[in-house]
Amino acid sequence: MLPAAEAEAKILDLVSLPTEVEQVPLDAALGHILAHPIPSPLDFPHWDNSAMDGYAVRYDDVQGASAEAPVALTLTEAIPAGRSPTLPVGPGQAARILTGSMVPAGADTIVMQEVTQRQGDRVLVLEAPAPAQFVRHRGSYCRAGDPLMARGLAIGGPELAVLAAAQCIQVPVFPQLRVAILSTGDELVTPEMPLQPGQIVDSNQYALAALVRQAGAIPVSLGIVPDQPQALRAAIESALAQAEVIVSSGGVSVGDYDYVDEILAELGATLHICSVAVKPGKPLTVATFPAENGSAPLYFGLPGNPVSALVTFWRFVAPALRKRSGLGAGWGPVFVPAITRHALNAGGQRETYLWGRLEMAADGCSFELAGGGHISGNLINLAGTNALAIVPVGTQMIPAGETVRVMVVN
Repeated sequence: MLPAAEAEAKILDLVSLPTEVEQVPLDAALGHILAHPIPSPLDFPHWDNSAMDGYAVRYDDVQGASAEAPVALTLTEAIPAGRSPTLPVGPGQAARILTGSMVPAGADTIVMQEVTQRQGDRVLVLEAPAPAQFVRHRGSYCRAGDPLMARGLAIGGPELAVLAAAQCIQVPVFPQLRVAILSTGDELVTPEMPLQPGQIVDSNQYALAALVRQAGAIPVSLGIVPDQPQALRAAIESALAQAEVIVSSGGVSVGDYDYVDEILAELGATLHICSVAVKPGKPLTVATFPAENGSAPLYFGLPGNPVSALVTFWRFVAPALRKRSGLGAGWGPVFVPAITRHALNAGGQRETYLWGRLEMAADGCSFELAGGGHISGNLINLAGTNALAIVPVGTQMIPAGETVRVMVVN
């Protein structure tokens, strides 16, 4: 059994970054990974503009202004947002300006309207501003030609806003990774089927498809495969034709009907991992197929028990999908220290993951253990889970109130 950290490193070493690039419209770029760096085509701001409603003035004219000795300036024009100034501001003059409006030539400072008094075509300045106050200078955020966004960045709402502002209407991205998902087992049925004695509803298909989407990839659900070697072989061959990564659940232990590793070997795959020292989730198969016109297809054989399947996906599969999708950094899980509110019990032989909720407060993080049994077949108390508390190898109990290492999950 490989320790968890070694297994993660080994898996990431097997994963290559994508090389194919496609162009997608701006409104379809959400969730994609940027394939090329984007240089700024424009200065940001595009021109000197005002950060306040007030008056554009020359600092030299108003540097001595006060309520006791106000400075009177003659108004030249009003400049609404979206229009260019038509007149320069000369000595003894000011222009009415609104937030976002262009600063006229000659002006170098904005006096906010709260410290002024309007008198017809004049304005009294009642307080001296700082030099260049409330002027957002052209190019102060980013200059044309400077890097705007880096390769490998996941595109979310803020990134879409930046791309739109830069008028990048076609975005170079890596094609979204396709992940085939199949469940193995004669005992499995779909949720809409009547449940007979001894049967189990295939919940893994739905959970894994959701986690694949959350990792930024496209799930290709292939359904339930019976415990028959030929059926499993056909399903894996079909998956290889449709996806770059295959994730199966069940069939990777040492039971009489566990055929996954055998079939993978028959298909020419190289098995890199067969078990990991974690609980739940010891039986984990990681394999690669010979590369054809690109990266080697990856195979993850997860345990069939629902909790084991999710824990091994969060811990080992999600990092691989993030790297294979082209994400520039941050492939692995996020770990944070937290105070556990409950005693955490484990066997001590394997790194143990206990599920619950991570809560953040001003004084730090705390972990709330989910109620009920923490066994691999009990998925009921997984609802609401956003973190896994980790009890290390060799430790059988972490008392309530102690600091524990917690893995954040989606």
